[in-house]
This record gives sequence, structure tokens and C-alpha cells, in this order.
Amino acid sequence: QVQLVESGGGWVQPGGSLRLSCAASGFTFRTYAMYWYRQVPGKEREFVARISNDGVATMYADSVKGRFTISRDNAKNLVYLQMDSLKSEDTAMYYCKREGFSRFGQGTQVTVSS
Repeated sequence: QVQLVESGGGWVQPGGSLRLSCAASGFTFRTYAMYWYRQVPGKEREFVARISNDGVATMYADSVKGRFTISRDNAKNLVYLQMDSLKSEDTAMYYCKREGFSRFGQGTQVTVSS
């Protein structure tokens, strides 16, 4: 079955960087686009970034454009989210998601504060 396991979250000061990883299994990874979403308690889960199955095309939410970079390694079944110039408003639980599959992984917490 489809499994998505996020990692790499933690605490960082404003202006810092983190790289999140999502390990995928249970499907042919290279044939699906992948997404990152995030959620703050009490708010809707929101789209952060998308990458095409071949890694050529990417899309970002306006709030993270120019600061976050999504990438993937199809040989290792991994998708990444490089987060730079982090702000306090980036604090959230971050989830990865496969195209066409409704469920998310367990998430990884990112906290940005001084």
C-alpha cells in the first residue's frame, strides 16, 4: 500500500533553513507528481509545492515562492522540500502527498521562532 514518511522537521530561528524529506513506497514513484502541504492547528491544510513526476515542472504557493524549493530523487523514491529564509508564519506540520491519493503521511513539525 501507499506509504509516505516525512522527516527533517525541527526548530529553527527566523532566517534559517531546513530540508524536509518524504520517503515513498508502495507505488511506482517515478510516475506520479508529488506535493507538500502544511497545516497549522485550527486552520485548513494548505498547498505548499508540487513537482511533476519527472521533476521538470514545479509549482509553489505565493507565500513560499522564492524561499522554498521542491525536488525529487526518483532513484531513491524521495521528495524534498528545501526551506530557506524561514519565517515564523512557516511554523506548521508539513505533509507530503501523492498525486491521485487522498491520504497524507504522518507529517513532520517545523517550528520557526527566536
